[in-house]
Amino acid sequence: MFDRPEGGDKAVLVSLDFGQPDYEEDVEELCRLVESAGLDIAEVIRGRRSRPDPALFAGSGKVEEISLSLAESGAALAVFNHELSAAQERNLEKALNCRVIDRTTLILDIFAQRARSHEGKLQVELAQLEHLSTRLVRGWTHLERQRGGIGLRGPGETQLETDRRLLGKRVKLLKEKLTTIQRQRKVQRRARQRADVLSVSLVGYTNAGKSTLFNALTHAKAYAADQLFATLDTTSRRLFLPEGGTVVLSDTVGFIKHLPHSLVAAFRATLEEAIQADLLLHVVDASSSNFAQQIEEVNKVLQEIGADTIPQVKIMNKIDLKGLSSGVERDEYGRIVAVRVSARTGDGLDFVRQALAETVAATRRQNRPEETTLGIPIPGPHC
Repeated sequence: MFDRPEGGDKAVLVSLDFGQPDYEEDVEELCRLVESAGLDIAEVIRGRRSRPDPALFAGSGKVEEISLSLAESGAALAVFNHELSAAQERNLEKALNCRVIDRTTLILDIFAQRARSHEGKLQVELAQLEHLSTRLVRGWTHLERQRGGIGLRGPGETQLETDRRLLGKRVKLLKEKLTTIQRQRKVQRRARQRADVLSVSLVGYTNAGKSTLFNALTHAKAYAADQLFATLDTTSRRLFLPEGGTVVLSDTVGFIKHLPHSLVAAFRATLEEAIQADLLLHVVDASSSNFAQQIEEVNKVLQEIGADTIPQVKIMNKIDLKGLSSGVERDEYGRIVAVRVSARTGDGLDFVRQALAETVAATRRQNRPEETTLGIPIPGPHC
């Protein structure tokens, strides 16, 4: 029986080019993910293929190159910038005699490190178990051994069936707990709606500067760092605007390319703040060379969770790194659609507050108490 290696703190990265136009950005993002996970990079193995190898994903020649790099560097972990099947992961670990993880497992590991709240830990565990469930089939050989039945009179239940059943029970329990949390959030949102307080959520690509902007606006002390997925747990603060309006601002987890569907589903309780928001502040790293693609990836996830119809204002952050000036951009109707800002220096924060104040004012005009939804005046006390 082959026992899985434990892995280590030094990793060899593998990123193959299948003809995608943003290959170099993908490699750079993988390096940042690995560093965010607290690993040292021994070497980055590259290569071109037309399609993945069914058994080893990378092909036998490339696997020999990876094995040589592992031996020379003393690394005990291989990280693939791709999604591996259970069989491919198993075959690679046999061939390389080291722990092998794919991009999804790497992201889940980072999430497990970042989770602080009870809700965040529940969501991470749910995502990890659902990912593990795909590894039970054609996975580790010890899971296929049979246990004897009562009195050893029959084949009984195999270890694979036992693990799958226990895993299913745990997943069901976690989903029930997260459903309870969702109900609690719904009660809180109803209280805000009764108080006529708008809900605003910060969304955006990971490391776009959402937490830094959140702290600058609300004077909170949410954790902010120059690393991917620095924020995992949703934080909400009441923000008082100069014109007298009030909003509840929420900082949410960042998105990334190829975000696993199971991860989005597991974090639906957290993302409810974005789904139910009255306005989304879409924070964009204006200093990134591929910010347009990052915007597209965020919009894809918003569409997946049903938040694509919520009004957005783009916050073009980190303008200080590009030498740009702060300001606003308006559409043909005079509404603010984009704000240029540096959350780190504070340049342009007043424009963000202005955009929020105008949204509050517009919402109040739409919900004037003297008119019903049919446009018929409601008799006042003077009638």
